[in-house]
Amino acid sequence: MRICIVEDDRLLLESLCQLLGGERGVEVVGAYTSAEEAQREAPWAAVDVLLADINLPGASGVELIRARKLADPGLNCMAYTIFEDRSTVFAAIKAGACGYLLKGASPRELIESLRELHEGGAPMSPKIARKVILEIQQGDRTEEAAGADVLSRREVEILKLIEAGRSYKEIAAALGISAHTVHSHIKHIYEKVHAHGRNEALRRARNLGAL
Repeated sequence: MRICIVEDDRLLLESLCQLLGGERGVEVVGAYTSAEEAQREAPWAAVDVLLADINLPGASGVELIRARKLADPGLNCMAYTIFEDRSTVFAAIKAGACGYLLKGASPRELIESLRELHEGGAPMSPKIARKVILEIQQGDRTEEAAGADVLSRREVEILKLIEAGRSYKEIAAALGISAHTVHSHIKHIYEKVHAHGRNEALRRARNLGAL
């Protein structure tokens, strides 16, 4: 595993080089104190993993990760920082970081996390993983709440009759509308819940809380 380290604290950078360089199967191929220096001088074609601080002088670690992922989508990037606020975490992940480790981690945890990243995993400090999970859960709840209002009252009525096994003709008779109107409503329902058939529409409507 060939690693490039970008860290503006020179003492920490030296410590990381010694720690990782002394690990079997690990080679530090570049160590830099700024994103700009790393961009210019790192042997990127020989880098498997980028370990980057976020709060760098000049361009940030997030900007460096984004630039390197654009240049090499297969590069494994690990954010290594003291910052654990939501905006920084998600900025790094959106930029292309597949790992996010807080600097309070032990040397062994750092090494194991880098190996996990290199092997295709997405290692995160427990506090960061929890933030990501809570964000997803909150997003799902917001989507469900909004989803309940996606369909009109008439569309919900039609879906309930479909759920009961009624045909288009029977639905039309029950609601006092034409079969053509029923068909139009069903078409709109499919579009709104992104479904391609009756069963999928029912399932998605249930997931959205509309049924």
